[in-house]
Amino acid sequence: MEILDGKVVSARIKEDIAKEANDFFEVTGRKPHLVAILVGHDGGSETYVASKIRNCEKVGFKSTLVRYEDNVTEDELLAKINKINDNEAVDGLIVQLPLPEHIDPEKVTAAIDYRKDVDGFHPINLGRMMRNLPCFIPATPYGIMLMLEYYQIETEGKHAVVIGRSNIVGSPMSILLARNSNPGNCTVTLTHSKTQNLPDIVRQADIIVAAIGRKNFVTADMVKEGAIVIDVGINREESSETKSGYKLYGDVDYEQVAPKTSWISPVPGGVGLMTIVGLLKNTLKSAKGDIY
Repeated sequence: MEILDGKVVSARIKEDIAKEANDFFEVTGRKPHLVAILVGHDGGSETYVASKIRNCEKVGFKSTLVRYEDNVTEDELLAKINKINDNEAVDGLIVQLPLPEHIDPEKVTAAIDYRKDVDGFHPINLGRMMRNLPCFIPATPYGIMLMLEYYQIETEGKHAVVIGRSNIVGSPMSILLARNSNPGNCTVTLTHSKTQNLPDIVRQADIIVAAIGRKNFVTADMVKEGAIVIDVGINREESSETKSGYKLYGDVDYEQVAPKTSWISPVPGGVGLMTIVGLLKNTLKSAKGDIY
């Protein structure tokens, strides 16, 4: 059993990003600029955004955090997005999800200029990804593909089972693994909460991507010997054992599953770190005009 170590991979890729960002600054006199909008005080969102801002600074990006209280109106938020869209000094814009119930996340996502949509959620970017055209790939699937590439994981001809069909992870992940590329060229089964005989399907997988958002959902009896397991789950539970007051669990029962695998990603220390890398690479590409 080998570890798909997000700490190792992200550190190595961030070194390359920092060098490219420095070269960009020397040529243009400015740093790649990411703006993050955070609405409310959700604990997970606070943590994620703080990590994104911190990592921007580490690689030599400029970052701006725009904060709103939970009672911000949808119109006010959309007006701010439009203003940032028009700001040529901004290369990337993300709006941290989830949003309060009175704000439509689909409307917010569509309002972001797709040329600054470094999270890769805009319908234009998702559509271009479907057609295998240049685009901003959703940050988490992008990070996973970078991890597979780093460890030279053989994917061609393998049966990949993706658990979870969200537009953020599951659906784009299934597309990326299936398309004619390296990594890629998998035969992909996309499963979800309504899939019948799910354990039987997962047991057939050479590669499992668990992104269903349920603690320890994938158990040892669902995994065949030698499978590659990628755990996307980040399930927070209160804990007196940690300084933060909470503990993270994946969608995979790591202790029981890991001995059966050839490769497995831990939580924390796996895919979450690679999501940040995907976001940084998209922002750098936006600044350099490599996509649009």
